[in-house]
Amino acid sequence: MAKDYATDYSIPELLACFLSREIENGEEASVGAALPIARAAILLAHLMHGPDIRLMLSYTYTNLFGVAKLAPIKSEVDFRQMIWAEGYFTDEDILHESKLYSRRRRFFIGAVQIDKFGNSNLLGVGDDYKKLKFRGPGGIGTTSHTSHAKCYYIMSDSHSRRLFVEKCDYITSVGWGQGGADARKKLGQPGGGPKYVLTPLGIMDFEENTKRMRLKSVHRGVSVQDVVDNTGFELIIPKETPTTEAPTKEELETLRERVDVEGFLMA
Repeated sequence: MAKDYATDYSIPELLACFLSREIENGEEASVGAALPIARAAILLAHLMHGPDIRLMLSYTYTNLFGVAKLAPIKSEVDFRQMIWAEGYFTDEDILHESKLYSRRRRFFIGAVQIDKFGNSNLLGVGDDYKKLKFRGPGGIGTTSHTSHAKCYYIMSDSHSRRLFVEKCDYITSVGWGQGGADARKKLGQPGGGPKYVLTPLGIMDFEENTKRMRLKSVHRGVSVQDVVDNTGFELIIPKETPTTEAPTKEELETLRERVDVEGFLMA
């Protein structure tokens, strides 16, 4: 049966729907507040096709499949979400379970710099770490989680040569190191590594043998040249680059009416 695609959608909604299709029923997913597109994607996946996705929400384990409308999540400890709690976990539980990420969890991160092998930097920009030209939020837990995750996704609300650089000033999350299909194994990284990089211009993946970043798709109204002009290294460009698959009408309706109830992603 042909899919019934929506035509009136924003780029954040497009990315949320794309990511939601990545998340499989039965997986575990941490629903944070810092990356609203990733948060919306996890919840959308849960409501659309993943009733058995185990949600880690505001320090609880919960299932929201039968909830008609979700309250906005303002922070990691927004206790309004706890009305649906089926169990609670502590910081010790998180540390204990971090080694299990390689088996059952996906992870999402931002970056202030990303290189052609998917190594990323959240520390800051500048040669001297004591006097950074620009200070980022820091690696926090991303270094360990991206080491163990089944796979992870790098997300940015911009796409420029300042972000996509030939070499990161610092690396807080190792992607594919210096390249090669066995790069992470050589570095002792047990997880699956970065799968996609998502920006307002398009979606990138990594070529199977070299693990060089490759253009997977461009969003509606964006050209391949737009992406090339705004990337500070040479991307692998396939002979044909498709347009990113649009949200279906059902996905968009569910996203707007049950997940993104404040319309944050519509902007």
